[in-house]
Amino acid sequence: MLAKANHAPARLATGERPVLVVVVDTEEEFDWTRPFDRSSVGVSSISGLPRMHERVFDEFGVVPTYVCDWPVATTPTAAATLRALMEQGRCELGTHLHPWVSPPYDEEVNAFNSYAGNLPRELEYEKLRRLTAAITDNFGHAPATFKAGRYGLGPHTAESIAALGYRIDASVAPYSAFTSDGGPDFRAYDEHPYWFSAGQRRLLELPVTTGYTGWLRRRGPWLHEMAQQPWARGARLGGVLARSGAIERIRLSPEAASQAEMRRLTAALRADGCEVFSLTYHSPSMVPGHTPYVRTDAQLERFIATVHDYCAWFRDEIGGQFMSLTALEAKLAAQAARPLEI
Repeated sequence: MLAKANHAPARLATGERPVLVVVVDTEEEFDWTRPFDRSSVGVSSISGLPRMHERVFDEFGVVPTYVCDWPVATTPTAAATLRALMEQGRCELGTHLHPWVSPPYDEEVNAFNSYAGNLPRELEYEKLRRLTAAITDNFGHAPATFKAGRYGLGPHTAESIAALGYRIDASVAPYSAFTSDGGPDFRAYDEHPYWFSAGQRRLLELPVTTGYTGWLRRRGPWLHEMAQQPWARGARLGGVLARSGAIERIRLSPEAASQAEMRRLTAALRADGCEVFSLTYHSPSMVPGHTPYVRTDAQLERFIATVHDYCAWFRDEIGGQFMSLTALEAKLAAQAARPLEI
């Protein structure tokens, strides 16, 4: 999925309205400030997921994909909440691999190994195989979408998910690098979906929507890289560039951006021809106190309102539509199969 030589653009038909999909990292609760811990497997926050459906998703016809990790998929109460939403047609379920809490537990728990793509080929595959089987068994439906925990793709991930029957990957974080503790480097990737080959199969890559706004956004990657240099950090160059309106890197997430920022990002990317937008957040944010983004009831209310008002704006001002990941994949595949018009 990272070898650009086998990539092909995944495009909507001419005149098709832009599409918004929602992907939720559906995972255990843990202290984000502490080292990874195999004993942190609580999933009480899953009970808060229906609130977003009642307040936002049902109104707009949004069918999110909950990509589930091992503690979520194998805890009966959490699985029951998600199964009810799935059986009502209100969500899809995919896979989210946090290797430190997913068996077999053969590796040392540390930052480097938290990126599953860094594990030995056989171990990454076996963790994926067991998690895929658990989701299939506990929900009665084989997952079609995979998203690596911590965006931790590796050299063998594509062939592993292809062999396990996945059709969609949502692990690429454009314009981002996680190399400081051994993670992947996505700085050469942009926000556009693409097809990639894995063995004899073709899969869809749906990057996390990330991009640049501002009057210098065309130089976004170069300027952002410069702003990460020690001298630039000392001068707080990134903040200066953002406050001046010159350039700002934004991720389409209510955890990372305000509603105004998400609108600016969407408008800028849309002007450049972006057709598909992926909004993401973490399931523990739906109950206060589990993530840095939602600590209080008031913050949760703002979080939900941000998603609601953005969806309304996307529909009414951008003229967009909402799709599930599998519906989007089917639409893009049908378009790719059409003969070229002469």
